[in-house]
Amino acid sequence: MNKAFPPANRVAQPIDGLTEAERTRILAKSAIFSPPAMTDEEGRRDLVGLTREQLAEEMLAIGEKPFRAKQLWHWIYHQGVRDFSVMNTIAKPLQLRLAERFTIGRPSVTTEQTSTDGTRKWLFKWRDGQEVETVYIPEDDRGALCISTQVGCTLSCSFCHTGTQKLVRNLGTAEIVGQFMAARDSYGEWPTPKGEEGRRVSNIVVMGMGEPLYNYEATARALNIVMDHEGIALSRRRITLSTSGVVPMMDKCGEELGVNLAVSLHAVRDDLRDELVPLNRKYPIAELLAACKRYPGASNARRITFEYVMLRGVNDSEAEAHELVRLLRDLPAKVNLIPFNPWPGSAYQTSTPEAVRRFAAILNDAGYSSPIRRPRGRDILAACGQLKTESERARRSTAA
Repeated sequence: MNKAFPPANRVAQPIDGLTEAERTRILAKSAIFSPPAMTDEEGRRDLVGLTREQLAEEMLAIGEKPFRAKQLWHWIYHQGVRDFSVMNTIAKPLQLRLAERFTIGRPSVTTEQTSTDGTRKWLFKWRDGQEVETVYIPEDDRGALCISTQVGCTLSCSFCHTGTQKLVRNLGTAEIVGQFMAARDSYGEWPTPKGEEGRRVSNIVVMGMGEPLYNYEATARALNIVMDHEGIALSRRRITLSTSGVVPMMDKCGEELGVNLAVSLHAVRDDLRDELVPLNRKYPIAELLAACKRYPGASNARRITFEYVMLRGVNDSEAEAHELVRLLRDLPAKVNLIPFNPWPGSAYQTSTPEAVRRFAAILNDAGYSSPIRRPRGRDILAACGQLKTESERARRSTAA
């Protein structure tokens, strides 16, 4: 029997869309870990994270016309303004009324570290004291911001440092989009430059702490705000959402957002992926790849990225490279090979450079682009799989 496909005794999950039972289960899980209300210590409502419709409703509630929402949207998301008094298209009396009732929030910065290679990592704190890490990865003329969607994670992937931090709660829409806005603040990139070229924070990868498809609604609202053409105006082609394989929600994501998709694969056999990515026990490889084939917009121009962390003696053999080629047949795909980034207490070792090169060569020879990701920010624990909040580290240290 081919081990890449689920054994006969597995209970197959529905793969033809999101069932009502699955929707109920995911929404129930999200409700348990929902974020607190976004009001400050003075009881003012945070306008960041509201949809256009919600912003218009807030204006109607204070007796203002809906066009005020459009004005505010421009100032908040195009100009990056945090002070109502700067909004010179709004009369002074209304500026004062807005300041009494509302705030334009950002996460507070607990720490900001910059690696020797230019990678920057923030530890952001929210109003309830919870924290997440966000990382900016620079390239020559642009860069990607790796944002988080949950405080902690439920997936417990055995090679991932973030997975050792238990899920505390989901992030709200304001907290997700706020990471991007705070990064723009840090680099002084307001107002938005014309076009997307030349921006340092030019791309978003939803690959930080947490599984975004287990916090889909807030993540989707945040990305829609980021993509809105009258605000931040980041193209969907510059946004990549990474999932460990929440199959039913992948369909929903493709239909509603259409952003680039990345899949944390890491193994070509179900028995091994069960160990590395426990979510595989619910949605095994065959179902995951079927969902990838259904993903709207996937083409040679917009290939699905498969992330594959290279673990010495675990998943890095030439035979596994050939099996990966077979699995990806007929899929518009590229493979990111990620040398394992060690973290304190991890049980794995990084594959040898020779093993990684052989693996990449087999994929490349089969026609699959397979770049070997250069580790970034290792000296500040900002590399892939290393994110874990300092507050969590400190609590564990104190408990020990």
